[in-house]
Amino acid sequence: MARLFGTDGVRGIANVELTNEIAYRLGQAAVRFLGKTIVVGKDTRLSGDMLEAAMVAGITSAGGTALLAGIVPTPAVALLTRKLSAAGGAVISASHNPPQYNGIKLFDSKGYKLSDDAEDAIEAFIDAGGLEGVEDDMPQGADVGFSVDLNDAAEIYIQHAVDAVRGQDVTFEGLTVALDTGHGASSVTTAEALERLGAAVHVINDDFDGMDINVECGSTHLGPVKQLVSDKHADVGIAHDGDADRVMMVTPAGVEIDGDIVEAVIALDMKRRGILPADTVVSTVMCNLGFVHAMRDAGIQVVQTKVGDRYVLEEMRAQGYAIGGEQSGHMILLEHNSTGDGLMTAVQFLAAVKRSGITVEEAAATVSKFPQELINVPVADKEAVATSEAVAAAVAAAEAELGDDGRVLLRPSGTEPVVRVMVEAKDADMAQRIAERVAASVAAE
Repeated sequence: MARLFGTDGVRGIANVELTNEIAYRLGQAAVRFLGKTIVVGKDTRLSGDMLEAAMVAGITSAGGTALLAGIVPTPAVALLTRKLSAAGGAVISASHNPPQYNGIKLFDSKGYKLSDDAEDAIEAFIDAGGLEGVEDDMPQGADVGFSVDLNDAAEIYIQHAVDAVRGQDVTFEGLTVALDTGHGASSVTTAEALERLGAAVHVINDDFDGMDINVECGSTHLGPVKQLVSDKHADVGIAHDGDADRVMMVTPAGVEIDGDIVEAVIALDMKRRGILPADTVVSTVMCNLGFVHAMRDAGIQVVQTKVGDRYVLEEMRAQGYAIGGEQSGHMILLEHNSTGDGLMTAVQFLAAVKRSGITVEEAAATVSKFPQELINVPVADKEAVATSEAVAAAVAAAEAELGDDGRVLLRPSGTEPVVRVMVEAKDADMAQRIAERVAASVAAE
């Protein structure tokens, strides 16, 4: 049987794979494993109301109190959980996935995602039939829980982002922003925050009908925001995914500003201000080599983890680092929030640009990207590839040829019988040639 929890909570097609029963049991589990008071937020998907009702039924059946934040970004739930001293938080969202999907992720009392061990315990609880399966008597009478509407949930989150920038004596006056909220949760937060900070904001896709979230818009489809930047002569374009835990940006010329560039710009600003712990940032093995070189040249160390923001966060917490992120736009700024936060990332990036006195275009040039070639190689046995002497020899030869001006990365897929061969080099032709050579050695196994 497949594990219930994936890399970012429970996710699947709503009412088919992610059922009301699972949502109900997860609500019970939240009370049993986290505590009595649970903040519940959701994105704009049509199935959000259905799954929210089921989850709240689970929370209240276990004697808990559900604090209903309504439509808010995922990072707002993490923030509210801490600010309201709740026992935990739950987000009903499938992030960047299509509208028919939905998901549920849980936060502990400090706004952090749960550990693998905690998720395994919850899964065992659900497999056992939830509270009905492990308790002789269910709560009744005055012991049954209830729900409370948090009417100011979005406002608390907006003001948190605004205060973080105002506390740095920065204003966005004179800045024109093109914003695509992807018909998602940031439709109720990001534009308001930017306008309070003084920016002129032109926004698209801030309406929603439940079935348009992420559809050819937002952070995974940058065409619409690039067009808006051009039409409005904006200084920067900002695009969120459905639950706004990440952000992608574009320059006036349409150059994409991904997580590597954003992290570099913010990290350099933090170093200049003397607030970058150990002069170190955290990223994953998939970050571009250009990012590593840019940080090295600035005297900043890059610690690389497995792919996944949870692994980035684990390293940050273990070592006391303040900033970590992924190329996809997930950025964790622990001074401000306990999880990826698209709004906070955007405003901190813009504040760094403002302080430096450069343009967004110039900031985007902070990292000189190395050409990257990625080949997915079907294999019969991913483990055999990892121990193959022939593959190891091919990789070693490639690394010797690339030297400090490139790298080779082999990653077995977690869901497919595929090994991903990625090569970076200063020259695109060289990256392709070496990637094909290494891929051929992998395919031969």
